[in-house]
Amino acid sequence: MKIIYNKIFLEHDTGMHPENRKRIESITGIEETEINEDGEKYLELFHTKDYINLVKETCESGGHLDPDTIASPGSYGAAIKAVGATIMASKTNDFALVRPPGHHAYPTHSSGFCIFNNISIATQKLVDEGKRVLIFDFDGHLGDGTVKFFKNSDKVLYWSLHQAPAFPGGGTEDEIGEEEGKGYTINVPLPPKSGDDIYMRAVETFMPVAEQFKPDVVAVSAGFDGHHEDLLLDLRLSTNTYYKLGKLLSDKFKNIFATLEGGYNIISLPKCLHNFIDGINKEPMRFKERSTDSMIQTINEFDFRANTLEKNLKKYWKL
Repeated sequence: MKIIYNKIFLEHDTGMHPENRKRIESITGIEETEINEDGEKYLELFHTKDYINLVKETCESGGHLDPDTIASPGSYGAAIKAVGATIMASKTNDFALVRPPGHHAYPTHSSGFCIFNNISIATQKLVDEGKRVLIFDFDGHLGDGTVKFFKNSDKVLYWSLHQAPAFPGGGTEDEIGEEEGKGYTINVPLPPKSGDDIYMRAVETFMPVAEQFKPDVVAVSAGFDGHHEDLLLDLRLSTNTYYKLGKLLSDKFKNIFATLEGGYNIISLPKCLHNFIDGINKEPMRFKERSTDSMIQTINEFDFRANTLEKNLKKYWKL
């Protein structure tokens, strides 16, 4: 897995907003890649024409697409290149280091710093090509735009590990998809203060579902805001966990690509990113930290949620 990156992603100017250009500038020593996929032509796989036009118009003069999501004159170009880079990554099993992020965006509106839903557009393209896709969303927030779009599909298995309660809400253990997609949504809500121990147990507990689904492609919404130093959440992951995630995915699946979502501490973000990619590539872990564990109250709350989720999914999968 290699990094796909272009300086155009810095042109999405959000000022002092938590999702700002320093996030990517903190990741040094990366070569630029030419983004030769036209992301714009794929937008309607997910978004409505009216919303796409609204984004264009708002970006021309700059302003807010919603209270949390800023648009600048450079945002539209960056956003369509983020889609293009994610589609490139889906073809080459690489990591699209992009901004703006995407997994909170809905077909008709922006949300949570996200303009176009990069992972969903790339996934829908793969589904249209006859592929079965596992979306593994390890951002610390639920990818609400993504899960809602695919909730009725049995061609996409959406698996999210996210803090609850936290923005955007939802993502409970009882939300497992609807209609033909019943059983194809795995929401693993993690209590605040969850450490490495809970996180890896959550991954290992529900990995059998992902394996039984037998995806042709694994699409990763890679957010690193679960790290214990992150600014916006209250999870307690170490950099080690991102390495373990990458290695486990690489051990289990062949075709894996990723696109950047959250991660707002510019010191820890590069370490988590490189550890994840090193894990995928089965190279030595670059950044080691002391592993974290969880208090008994947090473990008990997680156990209750995980047991409920297991009961809900046993109707559809062997666990």
